[in-house]
Amino acid sequence: MKQIVSRTKQWLQGLSFRTGVIVLCICIPCYILSFAQMLLPISQASKGALWVVFFGLAKTFQYGGLTILGVDGYKRLKNKFGHHNENKKLRTPQTKT
Repeated sequence: MKQIVSRTKQWLQGLSFRTGVIVLCICIPCYILSFAQMLLPISQASKGALWVVFFGLAKTFQYGGLTILGVDGYKRLKNKFGHHNENKKLRTPQTKT
């Protein structure tokens, strides 16, 4: 079992940055659908089943996309959206007294 997971992870990491971004973007509609289906006039059991399916798909796409991106791709994506100063401490101006 560990070999299958390891091979799958290596295969996913071999995919391109663009593929990782696309897979991450697919998780957004799945999250929306997982909660929007609550507005449908169907039974509670059906709503629960739909929530499990769509939320599970969203999480699968999210973790799959992050695996494809890897650490370097994640940093690249984070910098693209302007969050590159998040880990740096803000410097406060020091006054001489």
